[in-house]
Amino acid sequence: MFCNPAEALPAEGSRTQNMLTKKTTFLFLLILIGLAGCKSPEPDPGISRITILYTNDEHGWMAGTGEANGAANLAGLWDAGDFGQDGHLLILSGGDNWTGPAVSTWFHGQGMVEVMNAIGYDAAAVGNHEFDFGLDILKTRISESTFPYLSANIRYENDGTLPLDLGILPYTILNLQDIKMGIIGLTTTETPNVTHPKNVAGLEFIDYRGPLEQFVPKMREEGAQVIILVSHICSNELARLAWQVKSLHIPIMTGAHCHERYAHRIGDTIILSGGSYFQSYALAQIDYDHKSGAVLERHYETRMNRGAPPDPQIAAIVQRWQEETDDQLDVSIAYLEKGIPRRSPLMGDLITYSWLHAYPQADAALTNPGGVRDSLPPGEITLAHIVDLLPFDNTLVAVKLDGEQLLKVVRHGNDPLIGGISREGARWVLDKTGEPLQGDNTYTVLVNDFMYAGGDSYHMLAEFDPNAYDTNTDWRDPLIDWIKDQRSSRQNPLDEKVASIRK
Repeated sequence: MFCNPAEALPAEGSRTQNMLTKKTTFLFLLILIGLAGCKSPEPDPGISRITILYTNDEHGWMAGTGEANGAANLAGLWDAGDFGQDGHLLILSGGDNWTGPAVSTWFHGQGMVEVMNAIGYDAAAVGNHEFDFGLDILKTRISESTFPYLSANIRYENDGTLPLDLGILPYTILNLQDIKMGIIGLTTTETPNVTHPKNVAGLEFIDYRGPLEQFVPKMREEGAQVIILVSHICSNELARLAWQVKSLHIPIMTGAHCHERYAHRIGDTIILSGGSYFQSYALAQIDYDHKSGAVLERHYETRMNRGAPPDPQIAAIVQRWQEETDDQLDVSIAYLEKGIPRRSPLMGDLITYSWLHAYPQADAALTNPGGVRDSLPPGEITLAHIVDLLPFDNTLVAVKLDGEQLLKVVRHGNDPLIGGISREGARWVLDKTGEPLQGDNTYTVLVNDFMYAGGDSYHMLAEFDPNAYDTNTDWRDPLIDWIKDQRSSRQNPLDEKVASIRK
């Protein structure tokens, strides 16, 4: 039996549009508590409880990564709770909302924006993958959102101005009934290296501390009573930043980018990250004392997205976008008996050797592992699975490298997936001839244009060959063509053919 109404709340959180029903449920709970002999404390009218529900790195997984853990189920958890029963509820995201499975990627994130609008998100940080489809698409997605996208550390290189024309705001101040909530955003300074550099040309991503010191006092001057940072930065940087700006008294800071899940304190600041892919979320509750302006009785934790029936409204939106995806991409091209894991050598072979099959004049093929975003499952393989696997809009570039340069690229710290050359003891040999790489020989190497543009720190490619040839071939097409050519089926699965690629 609970004698504290807060303890009697259900295990998960809530969404704003169901508040009337939840108020009724909450009153009924209080009646039951009273009948059971518990005395419910009188609420202090000078204190308001604020609940923050937080996700990050959703990456378009609106349908979930498994059974009953998609956006609709998370909304169902929040529907079932009684958080924010007085309207003091914020739903926030740390960014990287849309690049991932085909249901989101194929439509450049349009469905994810609709899902997040319907859930009732109040603000989101701009993540690096918000730039994956270019600035025009980003501007369109932001215009479709009922919540603001925030980043205080993005500037135009030519004049240092904020990219307000894209719809990106440094901060927003929301009226949460009797409280003005200031929310400020930050984007990882790694962005030019972890999205296609061409998509952020002309933008710079400056250090985090300066923008906070610039804008947080301004937000307070504009009436913000409680300030929250939503950031797309990893925990190590966020922890350092919390100490650097402790004099700004930001009670809650959220992180993202590294797909971490945590909830803890650094000094007087709550640090949150909700995991990724809608599989989990972070929660914080704070009490705001209107008289003193102090933030009191903080509570924070992370929770898994499990055990809730789907919210019908969100489920209907997801189903509609899934049907649209199936109409365009549910085309079977292969059959796999065992599937191919994302990080496996077989996956690297499949991708790189399909490129070499399409361009037999090339000697080798390299691709960055970060561009490979999913596994291929056992069973029927469709075009949608290929989009899930390679969601970015990249093309193939043929680069001329001598043997020494090629080995420098192969030994690059991001461990590229490699085709066309193999290591034999201490030396590398060409698969098609069996000859060792020669330092003064010139080789044609296929890479994706993200790498050639300097993504994942592959700047040496353009330095070695500033006049490389962009084939304008979508990097998915050779893979699709090779898979189709194998004419696999349930009786003749693709597995053995993939396993024999190097033989």
